[in-house]
Amino acid sequence: MLIIDCHGHYTTAPAPHQDFRKAQLERLENPSLEPPTPADISDDQIRETIEQNQLKLLRERGADLTIFSPRASAMAHHIGDPATSMDWARANNDLIRRVVDLYPENFVGGAQLPQVAGESLDGPIEELERAVSELGFVGCNLSPDPSGGHWTSPPLTDRYWYPIYEKLVELDVPAMIHVSASCNPCFHATGAHYMNADTTAFMQLVQGNLFADFPELRMIIPHGGGAVPYHWGRYRGLADMLKQPELSEHLMKNVYFDTCVYHQPGINLLFEVIDVDNVLFASEMVGAVRGIDPQTGHYFDDTKRYVDGLDLNDEDRAKVFELNARRVYPRLDTHLKAQGR
Repeated sequence: MLIIDCHGHYTTAPAPHQDFRKAQLERLENPSLEPPTPADISDDQIRETIEQNQLKLLRERGADLTIFSPRASAMAHHIGDPATSMDWARANNDLIRRVVDLYPENFVGGAQLPQVAGESLDGPIEELERAVSELGFVGCNLSPDPSGGHWTSPPLTDRYWYPIYEKLVELDVPAMIHVSASCNPCFHATGAHYMNADTTAFMQLVQGNLFADFPELRMIIPHGGGAVPYHWGRYRGLADMLKQPELSEHLMKNVYFDTCVYHQPGINLLFEVIDVDNVLFASEMVGAVRGIDPQTGHYFDDTKRYVDGLDLNDEDRAKVFELNARRVYPRLDTHLKAQGR
């Protein structure tokens, strides 16, 4: 059985990469400056940042492979224009591809999309096509709120989003519904904005009928589904009041949650409430919560320990750690089979 972590970010990218971003932002302030070019980063710089961080922890914690995407909080869709966002997304995705090339047994790519609130989705569709067809990525991160905490975009069920759903279905890749940084001081990025977005996205889907139009579309709502599992009865009740079908029929053939929940009681509740077929193993390390839990002596984001602490039979363990990911990410399954795995 493989241990597949469906949610990882390159939070430790080499410093020159961030220098490129800084130069981009400076040019936004002063358009007379020359357009910056992506940083010249060596393989050794990438190895240093990966081997001392994500790869080290992957091995120590007993996982095999991570679906690896650019740093979520640094996507920063709320900053810049479509051209700047495209250059930033391409640079990030190209860097992820280099990580995958260096460690093909341990990482596979997930794409950043150059979203800008209120703008066309043509750019994100173009980059999604490139990331999947040329870079070999198996999925992407799709932000329901590229404004960074002000929620100026229409709900995910709105036809504004349909062109990118069409491309996702055409390419047979899922989207992880993942926001970026918060520029609203009311919402801490990882403690409030991420959780708000996960929960909001689910409720938007409850209210609409998206999967009637896109029965093959698949979405992963990360961080354990936000507040949804804890309030599952509320959402079932709201669906009933809205004259929607039972959630198992309305959404849960297309929507999945991950295990980025950083304590045992939370994981216990997730598995008590949500069907095992809808849960994918993930840790998001090295990510939002990096410290050691003084109550356990282990890292908060060592989520494999929590899943191991469940009373799962072998069949269900295989689903959570491997088989669900291979089913939700068909291109991942093809990639692994090509490696003989």
